[in-house]
Amino acid sequence: MTISTHGTTTSEQTDPSEHTAVSAIPAGTVASGVEFDIDEFGPNFGAEIRGVDVAAATDDEVRAIRAALIDYKVIVLRGQNLDDAAHIEFGRRLGDVTAGHPVWNSGDVPAEVYSLDSTDNGFADVWHTDVTFMPRPPMGSILRPIVLPRNGGDTNWADAELAYASLSAPVRELVEKLTAVHDGSREFGYYLKQRRGGHGNLWDGKEVTELPPVSHPVVRVHPETGRKSLFVNPGFTSHIDGVSDAESRGILDLLYAHLTKPEHIVRHRWRLGDLVLWDNRNTLHYANRDYGDNRRVMHRITLRGDEPIGPAQ
Repeated sequence: MTISTHGTTTSEQTDPSEHTAVSAIPAGTVASGVEFDIDEFGPNFGAEIRGVDVAAATDDEVRAIRAALIDYKVIVLRGQNLDDAAHIEFGRRLGDVTAGHPVWNSGDVPAEVYSLDSTDNGFADVWHTDVTFMPRPPMGSILRPIVLPRNGGDTNWADAELAYASLSAPVRELVEKLTAVHDGSREFGYYLKQRRGGHGNLWDGKEVTELPPVSHPVVRVHPETGRKSLFVNPGFTSHIDGVSDAESRGILDLLYAHLTKPEHIVRHRWRLGDLVLWDNRNTLHYANRDYGDNRRVMHRITLRGDEPIGPAQ
């Protein structure tokens, strides 16, 4: 298979159910000359890159990983021996690392790290795209496990680009004209005011002191590929602009049901040493909360993004 640095992929299609197989598959050759062993989860969504140590990766390998991220949207790298400092450093080689979260204080970790600890309500069991309640949401996220339950706690990703493409033409025409409101105060407003005293973290060079709702296009054009994807999510999207409440609920319910169809989803079972990257501009994700009272701790960093642009813009 060939991964182009321009974001197009030509590959032999594989059965998504076979992505955990240990048998060798053809190595992927990147335009920079880097060769990877790539196990695809599906034709255009999700892949594991084998045999790469990101802490010792060359500049060409890092560029190739980023190119693969644009192609596949979700990249799994196993066997990575990283601490927070190495996690952040790898992120900086891919882009500009943001604060770990606009408002959340994760405690005794670097400012760039967002720690999700199940003992401190650190769950992500609602479909969402990271931080879409800010004017410039992150372009990508990089996640690694710190403590894993004995079983459970898998993460699922939905391909919002494939979901857009598989809508009927009349529905695509409708949603391309719409914008939607994203509101972080529903999840983090009380925390910002009561536990942080109205003083959040630095985001895009400014301290976050409030979380006013923001509007983003319902269909987002990817700034690197030009491809369109749905850009709404149950976690942070509150309503569609300019329509009635009933119409807004109907449109969003339709889109959410379509986004999370099984054929749009890949699922990852975590192991210690895993590192997963995803493109925040065309995916949603959901962490299964199926591990009872066992503890699950994940550390995430995010890469600075740009203002979402729709087809009309």
